[in-house]
Amino acid sequence: MLFMGGDIPLMGGPLGYWGYREELSRAHKLRRIYYEVLRDDLDEFVLQYGLVESYDNFKTNNIEYPFVERRELKPRARIPGIEYEEHNSFLIIFVEDTIPAPCKKYIRFFDVNKTVKTNLIASGILDLTDDFDRGWKYLDSIKFSDMLRKLLPVDYALLIQRDPVFRATDRYALSHYHVRIDWPISEAAEEMGKDLRYISKDLYEQGDKCAEDIQKKFFEMHGLPIMAGGRRTAASVAAQYLKRLNSISTVYVSSSESRCVLRFSERGFSRYALVRFTLHEMREVSDANTMTLETFIGNYTIAQEETDGVCILRVDYDHTSPAKPPADGKIRAIKAETAWATISNQLIMPKPGVWKYPLLRVNVVYT
Repeated sequence: MLFMGGDIPLMGGPLGYWGYREELSRAHKLRRIYYEVLRDDLDEFVLQYGLVESYDNFKTNNIEYPFVERRELKPRARIPGIEYEEHNSFLIIFVEDTIPAPCKKYIRFFDVNKTVKTNLIASGILDLTDDFDRGWKYLDSIKFSDMLRKLLPVDYALLIQRDPVFRATDRYALSHYHVRIDWPISEAAEEMGKDLRYISKDLYEQGDKCAEDIQKKFFEMHGLPIMAGGRRTAASVAAQYLKRLNSISTVYVSSSESRCVLRFSERGFSRYALVRFTLHEMREVSDANTMTLETFIGNYTIAQEETDGVCILRVDYDHTSPAKPPADGKIRAIKAETAWATISNQLIMPKPGVWKYPLLRVNVVYT
C-alpha cells in the first residue's frame, strides 16, 4: 500500500482538467504512479475478458470467430451492424480520484447501487449462500478479479474510484455497479464544440446544420460510427464528462457489435481487436524484432487457426488539428468533410500474462 496525504487539487493540464505527472506535487506524483500501475493490471484483465475469453466463447459453441477486418480499424470506417451474443460486453469507468457528489446528476451512482452485500443479493448477483467480503472490492485484494468478473455481465457501467473513506491512503475500489450515464449527447457535443471553439455558448447558435455537424463530429472524435450502440455511446459521453474533473480517468468499453475493446484516457483513445496474422506476416514481425518464430507464437498469439496466428492488435489514434483547440482561441467554422482522427500507432500486444516481452510495432491497417 502506498501512503500519502492531503487532498491537494491537481493542476490543470493542457485541456484545463488534468496535469501531466511532472506538473504535480510529489504526493500526487506518487498517486499517479499507483493509479497507472493499477491501470496496467486492469488493461490486462480487460483484454483477457473482452477479447481472449470472447474468442473462447465462440470456440466453445463451435462458432467461427468474426474477426475484425483491418479496414474496420481505420478512422471513419464503417462497422458491420451485427451483435454477437458470445462476445463479452461491458463498460468500466476508472477514476484517479473520487467523483464529486454533484456529478451524480449525470453519472448515476447512489447508495442503492453500492457494491455492498445487501445490494448484490437484492440484484440477484449474489445469493444468501455466497461468501462475500467487502475487502474484495479493492483493487489490491487478491479476490478483486473474481468480484470484477462476477459484476461485469451486469448491465450499464462499473465504477472504480478512489475510496473516500481512506483519504490518508490512496486505495481504489469498485465502488458502484449498474451505473448509468445520463448526460445527453447534445450537451456532450455542445461542450466539445465550445472547447474546440466551433461555438461560443449554445449548440444551435449557428443553426441546425452546424449543430448536426458538431454532434456527428463528437462520435468521430471518439472513434465511433454515428449509429454506435448504447455502451459505446455511453462510454464516449462519460469520457467527455469526466474531463470536468481535476484528475485523469480511463473508460473501457467492449462491444459485441464492433468485436473490439475501446479505451479512452487522458492521452486519447485506442482500439484493441483480435486479428489473424499469416505465417509469412508472423515471420516478418519476428525477424524485424530479432526473435524466433517460436518465441513470437509462444508470447504473442492467443490461438492458432490453421497456419495463422491470432493476435491482439492495438491501434492508437491521434486527433488532427480541427479536433484540437485553435492556437489563437478564435471561433472557427466546422468542416464536415475534414478528418478528425488519424492512426498514430499500430502494435501487437503480448498475450495477457506475458511479463517480459514488449509491444511490437507493425503497419497492417493500410496494407
